[in-house]
Amino acid sequence: MPVQHMAPHRPRPAGAPKALDGIRVVDFTRVIAGPYCAQLLSDLGADIVKVEHPVGGDDTRQFQYGEVAGQSVAFLSLNRNKRSIALDLSVPEGRAVARALIERADVLLENFSTGVMDRHGLGYKEAIALNPRLIYCSISAYGREGEFAKQSGYDPITQAESGFMSMNGFPDGQPVRTGVPIIDMSSGMMACNAVLAGLLAREKIGKGQHVQVALFDQAVTMTGFYGPNFLVTGEEQKRFGNSPGGSATVGLFQADDGPFYVAASNDRLFRRLLLEVLKRPDIANDPEFSTPKARAANKVKLRQVMEGLFKGKTRDQWVSELKAANVPSGPLRTVAEAFVSPEIAARELVSGLPHPIAGTVPNIAPPLRLSETPIADPVAAPLLGQHTDEVLKELGYDAAKISALKSSGACGKQ
Repeated sequence: MPVQHMAPHRPRPAGAPKALDGIRVVDFTRVIAGPYCAQLLSDLGADIVKVEHPVGGDDTRQFQYGEVAGQSVAFLSLNRNKRSIALDLSVPEGRAVARALIERADVLLENFSTGVMDRHGLGYKEAIALNPRLIYCSISAYGREGEFAKQSGYDPITQAESGFMSMNGFPDGQPVRTGVPIIDMSSGMMACNAVLAGLLAREKIGKGQHVQVALFDQAVTMTGFYGPNFLVTGEEQKRFGNSPGGSATVGLFQADDGPFYVAASNDRLFRRLLLEVLKRPDIANDPEFSTPKARAANKVKLRQVMEGLFKGKTRDQWVSELKAANVPSGPLRTVAEAFVSPEIAARELVSGLPHPIAGTVPNIAPPLRLSETPIADPVAAPLLGQHTDEVLKELGYDAAKISALKSSGACGKQ
């Protein structure tokens, strides 16, 4: 699906309000978790001013993935609906601009290493003194307080340390990190929740606050009910591959032409699978398999039986029959197959956005649907410093002051 062949985004209803109309966010974050949080807020209608270092900007601008006219897909995918201002916080004049942005903001996002914002005079205490109604959101590896606060950490490190990674993979293989940086992205979602809660609370208590999300905390949360299970039973959770708990009727099965996933995860679905799809009441009523406990005790044998039953038809044939019987199932697709799937087309998840250099860049719609305050129409991620003059003018800088600021090096070498 070449970019030039992507359908344009369908515009939102004219005149419809946005959930975060009028909310201003100054975004000091980079890489994944922070930018994803800011992007979600922008989808809800917030005005995002992204502060980037004049040299290189956000790290994802240099990530070695696909490019569209020199623009990294990684950056494009995490920074729609934002305005970029190039600002060097090591220069006094740059810090003055940052303070002016904070004074006018509703939300500040930052994910620097612990202490960096404080060294620039932009830490929580200084920021809340400038703007008592500010929601100051910090995203870090291990929080901003305590003995681990100054340790650096990244998504795969917290996957490893938290126990999350130990559960992924097959029992006879090594633990496997998720391919997608799931801790980063889910931390961004949590940070968005924290910001929204802070904004709601501000209407009740009349002041801002410091909200935080730590990647390690999020990774522990993502162990789901397996963490509490250990606390109750003391049992170490083993890797279970594609079948949680080793279930014989949940996991990948092989059709004649490829794999598909089935999730007959309870007794009702098991009987529906055996009776309506596979037409095997003898197996459904066999004492070895007829109850959940019996199936658990004989899961290896049942798995072998199930694998034999799925021979003789194609993947699409099985999935069609399973879905018709309302048994949760789906083909195991590659990314390439998924992105030309009927589901993605029907949900209008992929579109092309105009871009000042690339012409058109890809966009994946956010998973948000709001009936009365539809998400913002997407705008392609900005060029580095694209909106510097525009933002400075909004702060009251005239042409002479902008020229002087740039001469100071606050916006990079001119």
